[in-house]
Amino acid sequence: MDLTSSSGGGGDPRQIEETKPLLGGDVPAPEGTKMGAVPCRRALLLCNGMRYKLLQEGDIQVCVIRHPRTFLSKILTSKFLRRWEPHHLTLADNSLASATPTGYMENSVSYSAIEDVQLLSWENAPKYCLQLTIPGGTVLLQAANSYLRDQWFHSLQWKKKIYKYKKVLSNPSRWEVVLKEIRTLVDMALTSPLQDDSINQAPLEIVSKLLSENTNLTTQEHENIIVAIAPLLENNHPPPDLCEFFCKHCRERPRSMVVIEVFTPVVQRILKHNMDFGKCPRLRLFTQEYILALNELNAGMEVVKKFIQSMHGPTGHCPHPRVLPNLVAVCLAAIYSCYEEFINSRDNSPSLKEIRNGCQQPCDRKPTLPLRLLHPSPDLVSQEATLSEARLKSVVVASSEIHVEVEHTSTAKPALTASAGNDSEPNLIDCLMVSPACSTMSIELGPQADRTLGCYVEILKLLSDYDDWRPSLASLLQPIPFPKEALAHEKFTKELKYVIQRFAEDPRQEVHSCLLSVRAGKDGWFQLYSPGGVACDDDGELFASMVHILMGSCYKTKKFLLSLAENKLGPCMLLALRGNQTMVEILCLMLEYNIIDNNDTQLQIISTLESTGVGKRMYEQLCDRQRELKELQRKGGPTRLTLPSKSTDADLARLLSSGSFGNLENLSLAFTNVTSACAEHLIKLPSLKQLNLWSTQFGDAGLRLLSEHLTMLQVLNLCETPVTDAGLLALSSMKSLCSLNMNSTKLSADTYEDLKAKLPNLKEVDVRYTEAW
Repeated sequence: MDLTSSSGGGGDPRQIEETKPLLGGDVPAPEGTKMGAVPCRRALLLCNGMRYKLLQEGDIQVCVIRHPRTFLSKILTSKFLRRWEPHHLTLADNSLASATPTGYMENSVSYSAIEDVQLLSWENAPKYCLQLTIPGGTVLLQAANSYLRDQWFHSLQWKKKIYKYKKVLSNPSRWEVVLKEIRTLVDMALTSPLQDDSINQAPLEIVSKLLSENTNLTTQEHENIIVAIAPLLENNHPPPDLCEFFCKHCRERPRSMVVIEVFTPVVQRILKHNMDFGKCPRLRLFTQEYILALNELNAGMEVVKKFIQSMHGPTGHCPHPRVLPNLVAVCLAAIYSCYEEFINSRDNSPSLKEIRNGCQQPCDRKPTLPLRLLHPSPDLVSQEATLSEARLKSVVVASSEIHVEVEHTSTAKPALTASAGNDSEPNLIDCLMVSPACSTMSIELGPQADRTLGCYVEILKLLSDYDDWRPSLASLLQPIPFPKEALAHEKFTKELKYVIQRFAEDPRQEVHSCLLSVRAGKDGWFQLYSPGGVACDDDGELFASMVHILMGSCYKTKKFLLSLAENKLGPCMLLALRGNQTMVEILCLMLEYNIIDNNDTQLQIISTLESTGVGKRMYEQLCDRQRELKELQRKGGPTRLTLPSKSTDADLARLLSSGSFGNLENLSLAFTNVTSACAEHLIKLPSLKQLNLWSTQFGDAGLRLLSEHLTMLQVLNLCETPVTDAGLLALSSMKSLCSLNMNSTKLSADTYEDLKAKLPNLKEVDVRYTEAW
C-alpha cells in the first residue's frame, strides 16, 4: 500500500525543518522508504502564513512502534499493531514527557534522541499524524485536526532546535563558528511560525548565558555578537544578564557605533513599553548607562537632547504615555546613585538636610540640657529654649565617589514659646525664626558622580521644557523623591531650580499647585525654595514668583494667607521690606482679612509697609477701607519686634526708620546677617530691655557701643557671636543685666569672673562651650 505526503488533508506543503547547519554540521536529508512511505518535503517559509502559539503541554494520541526503519511501511499496514493511547504530554526543556508515565510513554523521550520530526499520513488511516524518528523505532502522535497537528509539529521542532543550541553553545571552541551559529539561531527565531514571547527570548537567554560564562572576549567579538542579536531586540526587551553585558559595553566603549546604531532602538522600545522598572531594574540600569554613554560623545548634551526630542516626537503632544514616567524613574535612580555611598554610610547623626535646615531630631544618646532665660519683671515675656548638650564633632565621610565635611561648633534647636499677660497665643514671627545654628558644610562628588549628576539634572530641565509633559512631571516630583543628601547639595538644588521655576511660571493650576506639599506637615518645593529653606540660594525671587502665581489662581483665599502667616511670615516681611510688590500685597491682604491677631505683629507689618514707597501707597489705600488700622497705629508702636531671617543692617535701618518704636521692649535679631554696624540704630531704642543677637555677626565694636547707651538692658543673648573678651568686658557697665547668654563665644575664665563680680543682678548665665565652662 502506498503512503503519500499530506498536509493534514488540505494538500498544502508545510515547513518541516530548516536545512541550515548547526555548528557546521549538516543535517542528513530524510530517507524515503522503499515501501512507499514518503515524508513531507521541507520548506523554509510557510506558504499560507499561518501562526501558532508555542505549546508547553497538551492532550494527544500516542503510538510507539519498535522496528527497523525499512520495515515502517509494512508495520503501518498491520492494523492490529496500531494501538493508540491518550496522553497529556509536556514539552519540557530537555524531553517530551507524559503526565501519566505508563504504556508507550513510560519513559520520557529526550530531544537529543529524536532524529527527525515529520508530518505523516497514509490511505485509510488517521490523517493528522506526526512521526518522531528515534533509535530503533518511531513515535506516532495523532492530533484532533490539522491546526493542532501543525502546532505540535512546529513546537517540537522549536524545542528540539533550542535544546541542541543550548548544548552546542555551552562549550564554544571557535568564536567565528559560534558567531555564525548565533546568526543562524537568530534567523530561526525570526522565521519561525510560532508566535510567543519565548521564541525571541530563548535565543537571547542562550546568548546571555554564553556571554556571562565567557568574559575574556575581545571588544570586536562583543560588538559582532551584539550586531548579530540586534534583530531580536527590535521587538523584545533584553534579559537581565544581557542588560549587564550591554551596560558594561556602554561604560567601556561609550563612543562605539554599536551604542548609537544598535542600542538606540532598544532603549527607545524600553522607554515606550516598559510598565514597571521595579520588576526589571536592570532595564533601568541599561537605559541609565546608555544615556551616560551618549553624554560621553563629542557633542555631549546635544546628543542627549536630540534623544529626548526623539522620544517626545515632533508634535506638541507625546504619543507615548509611558515615556515620561520611565525617563523620570531613570533620572531619579541615577541621581540617587550619585549619593548612594554616603546614604549607605548614614549613622545616628543628623542628616545633611537636617543640618542645613536646622531641624535635627533629638538623639537618644545625647541628653538635652534646658536653658531658661529669666526676666526680671513679670510683665516681660518669658522664653524657654532647649539646646542639645554635646556639640557635634567634625564629620568626614570619604569614598571613591563622595567627600563630605561637616564642621559644627554647637547645635541647638530652639523651641520658643511666648505669652504676654493672659494672652496664651504664641508670637507668629518668633515661631518662624527658628533657624539653623552656625555650621559650614560642603559636599564634593567624585568626577564620575559629578558628570552623572549634571547629565540627569539637565534631562529633568529638558523634560520641564515640554508643555505637555510639565503637568505629569510636576506631579511626579511633588512628593520630593530625592534623597536628603541631594537636597543638602548646593550644586544639585541650584541646577534643579530651573525646573521649579518652570513650574512656578506655568499658568495651569495642575502644574503650579504641585509646588505645595503633597500633604500637611511635609515640606514641598514651596517650602524648600523659600528664604531660609534648605534650597534657597537667592534673596527670595523664586519664592516671590511662586507666591505670585499661587495667589493669582484659586489659592487667593484666606486659608492660603493663613498658611503663609503661620509658616512664611518672616520671608514675606523681609521681601516686602525690600520693595517686592507681591509681598507688599500679601501683607496688605493679611491685614485686610484679619489674618494676624497679635497687635505687635500687626504694628510690625504696618511699619514694614510704610518703609517703602509701594508699600506705603498700598497701605494708605487699605486704610481708606479700614479705618481701624489707623486707630491701631495711633496707640503707639509695638513692644515686641522680630526681624526676619537673613535680614541685613540695611533692612533693620529701613524698618526702624519707617515708624515709631519708642515702646519697643523686646527685639530679636537672631539668625540674621546684622553686624556691629547696626548698633547705632539700636541705641536709639530707649525702652529696649531684651535683645537677642543669637547667631549673628555682631562683634566687639557694637557691644561697646551698646554698653555705653543701653544701660537699662536686662536680657542679652550673644550665643554663637564673634564677640571676645575685649567687647564682653564692656558689659560690666550694664548693671541691670539679669540674664546673659555667652554660649559658644570666645569668653575666657578671667573675664567671666570679672563680669560676675561687677554685675550684681546677674541671675542666669550660659557659658557652655567657652573657656569658662
